[in-house]
Amino acid sequence: MKIRCLLIDDEPLQQEILKDYISECPALELKATFTDAEAVPEYLKTHETDLLFLDINMPNLNGVELVKRLPHPPMIVFTTAYSEYAVEGFNLEAVDYLLKPISFERFSKAVSRVVDKIGVHAKKQFLFVKADKKDYRILLDDIFYIEAMGDYLRIHLADKTLVTHSTLKSLENQLPANRFIRIHKSYIVALSKIDYVEGNMVNMKNESLKIGENYRITFFSKWKNLIK
Repeated sequence: MKIRCLLIDDEPLQQEILKDYISECPALELKATFTDAEAVPEYLKTHETDLLFLDINMPNLNGVELVKRLPHPPMIVFTTAYSEYAVEGFNLEAVDYLLKPISFERFSKAVSRVVDKIGVHAKKQFLFVKADKKDYRILLDDIFYIEAMGDYLRIHLADKTLVTHSTLKSLENQLPANRFIRIHKSYIVALSKIDYVEGNMVNMKNESLKIGENYRITFFSKWKNLIK
């Protein structure tokens, strides 16, 4: 499968250069281009996207603020002419940071990092969590859903529930996006464990979990693709 990417840059010349670079990378598929970051959140609600090539210094809404605004952003490769943004970019867990002018060699290196990261997530079969003063190795296949409770998480497994000190965002970044999805500010669910969806409720393991308003479009778009 190709990596579905968006190109967001307000400079026409830079867009053309990066379009050419993307076309030279077999792993990438350019789905759309934007000159205004404000249009991106609406697009992401209805289009599955793996990667953003995102300029930082743009009018109206800059790249850093765009990422902060997204509830579950795709992978990010920042592009900018200003090196002073680098630290903030990496604080947002960007895969890479490309300083303009960007050579094809440097662009290719960033793409390789994205491919490696996707490969790690795709092959990942388990995660480690600390609960009850023990370090548990949890198989991803055993997870039904994860529930946030303030500074703690309740991980619901087939045969037990574990409580660990962590945040939902932190754990979300460790889970493969093709297997898990956030449906609410308090819930991440395993797509394969959903018994049925009724109205705005996900039903699994004899539990009904509400789909939050900010997550409905993304969830139902992915769910419809699964049941086609």
